[in-house]
Amino acid sequence: MDYLNCSLTEILDKLKSGEVTSEELVRLCFDKIRKTADLNALNSTYEQEALARARQIDEDRHHGKEVGVLGGVPIVIKDNINLLGTKTTCASKFLENFISPYTATCAQRLVDAGAVVIAKANMDEFAMGSSNENSAFGPVKNPIDTTRVPGGSSGGSAASVAAKQCFASLGTETGGSIREPSSFCGVVGLKPTYGRVSRYGVVAFASSLDQVGPITRTVQDNALLTSIIAGHDDFDMTSSTEEVPNYLSTINDGVKGLRIGIARQFFKDNLNTEIKSAIMQAVDDLKSLGAEVVDVDLPSLDASLATYYILSSAEAASNLARFDGVKYGVRADNYSDIADLYFKSRTQGFGKEVKRRIMLGNYVLSSGYYDAFYRKAKRVQKVIRQEFLDVFKKCDVLFCPTTPTTAFKLGEKSNDPVAMYLSDIFTVPVNIAGVPALNIPCGKASDGMPIGLQIIGKHFDEATIYRVAQAYENLHKEGQ
Repeated sequence: MDYLNCSLTEILDKLKSGEVTSEELVRLCFDKIRKTADLNALNSTYEQEALARARQIDEDRHHGKEVGVLGGVPIVIKDNINLLGTKTTCASKFLENFISPYTATCAQRLVDAGAVVIAKANMDEFAMGSSNENSAFGPVKNPIDTTRVPGGSSGGSAASVAAKQCFASLGTETGGSIREPSSFCGVVGLKPTYGRVSRYGVVAFASSLDQVGPITRTVQDNALLTSIIAGHDDFDMTSSTEEVPNYLSTINDGVKGLRIGIARQFFKDNLNTEIKSAIMQAVDDLKSLGAEVVDVDLPSLDASLATYYILSSAEAASNLARFDGVKYGVRADNYSDIADLYFKSRTQGFGKEVKRRIMLGNYVLSSGYYDAFYRKAKRVQKVIRQEFLDVFKKCDVLFCPTTPTTAFKLGEKSNDPVAMYLSDIFTVPVNIAGVPALNIPCGKASDGMPIGLQIIGKHFDEATIYRVAQAYENLHKEGQ
């Protein structure tokens, strides 16, 4: 049997029954990693360490000891998540030799649950990008079609799951960096409510927008991982004290009586017809299961993209100011004074997209432009957030595309930043509002690439999103 074809929950059952061992799974994953090395999905791997941990878990299980909910399952985490003693590079030359001095809370919760972290995933540098072509260590390729991008910035995390190099992964996102690559690679990815998962130990891009989330092959796998990494953390002041429900206990409750909202702003005339047709078919599918469909309005949605790039770039400029070549990271060899050290170290260490966003961020925060751009963007953010709150008085979830196109060709948008930024048009409103949203595969386009359905929910109501997604997934499987 090819165990790598199993879902996370399926392989857990096989581990518990003794049909397969954790060590066998780790070896299978590394065999697959070697066979699919051309994808460039991983920045660093930990084969010997993973095998040693797997053997210990197998031994503990054999002797009846507690091994955790994820006991022995190989998992990948994104390369901006700290794990003690491993490189955390953020796919940047600036941090190419930085060793994590501690472990991020989300990673620690996986380890405490018995997961075997086997690798760190490639990404867009400092999580800035929509295609995973901005990595200092080369672009990631889409496992479905290696001439195409996997999406970004968590492209390596999504590609590793789609290529069956692991059973699940962690990604991060600021404006769609979990959902977009999940859509392009045909896997399931959740952006939880802001504050649902601790950001402690995750290298910051835009602190008011960043969030960690799971990427998996099935909805049930995703719900399981979220239940493990979610919850309050005293080390993160933005971490919510909201109770984390048992997502798996309600995941099969169905959609009868639930209201699906359709906002016309997501379905404009220039939307790809195949994507629009696939989303509306999904709406009809769930309507046949008893869901209600209601039309809603998000009038300020068109302002989301501009708002996002102003706010995220401003926060990026502030967060990345610490990377100056003094305490850690790249330091220029020849410099005349401290200002020259800063300039040369940052020039040598940062890639062009990171530089572009730092410059944009400093511009919108500068004297004379702060009020015109940053302050105005914060006001628009409040408006957008309120519109989502108003919409969710009329419906339980929103349906819309995850991306305006399927995965595009490598290099296709590299020289057109605006075209690249437009890839985020359906995902950034979610981050601005702070609500949760899930990507789930929703058929394929005529080019053979996956189409992503985005299910958006109320603040801290991931449970309803999972209910709806599971109903769709069950129906889709039955129809295969």
